Amino acid sequence: MKLDHVTSRDNPALVRLRKLAMDGSAYRKSGSVWIEGDHLIRAALQRGWQPALVVLTEAAMQDPALAALAEAAPRALVVPTGLFKGLSGLESPGQIGAELALPATPGIDPAAASVVLDRLQDAGNVGAILRSAAALGFRQVLAIKGTAALWSPKVVRAGQGAHFGLRLVEGLTADDLSALTVPMVATSSHDSQPLHRVALPSPCAWVMGHEGQGVSPALMARCALRVGIPQPGGEESLNVAAAAAICLYESARQRG
Repeated sequence: MKLDHVTSRDNPALVRLRKLAMDGSAYRKSGSVWIEGDHLIRAALQRGWQPALVVLTEAAMQDPALAALAEAAPRALVVPTGLFKGLSGLESPGQIGAELALPATPGIDPAAASVVLDRLQDAGNVGAILRSAAALGFRQVLAIKGTAALWSPKVVRAGQGAHFGLRLVEGLTADDLSALTVPMVATSSHDSQPLHRVALPSPCAWVMGHEGQGVSPALMARCALRVGIPQPGGEESLNVAAAAAICLYESARQRG
């Protein structure tokens, strides 16, 4: 590991990382992503990802556990706390972060249990759905154009490490989903059967729609099945991340 002590905010590596940290779509041009905190770094390492670069504070370098994480990268930068704050999107910045090279965007796996995100706008919702997908055995997430950038810092933080175990494909159109050989299933409040009374296909692709508009007509027309989530409390609708967790859990339960 090459270890450098950096005190200038104009250091080229820090300039690059600040852009990744502050611009949610910068990873699409750079081919790399910035992750912050020891939890995310450990999650990446457990899935076989190797950081290209680690940045940690002078205080973190004195912590054996954090210093050991830095050794996973071929290069590490040790910076004052003030410089690290410039890379952080958190109110209480972490002490360590890493740059990861992203793999080439994979094609759609036609037979994979999947989650389709139809223009979801909220980064917290997107990250939470990725987390549920990873936990409940759905290994592919397909994002329709207009969905929040899957590798943006906010989505990565909300995903809590789920990204590193998922096949992520974004920038898709409804027509691209014709590649799927598994049936698509959507939630709907109209002409739908209660989720808990339906024999769900397995594997399948759950379609989760825009927070305000729901699933687009083009995608709904492709769905083999529509189900509803009973809401005895009388609310008009559920948050999309909550709805996704319920649907993915029911699929996992029925799979046994």
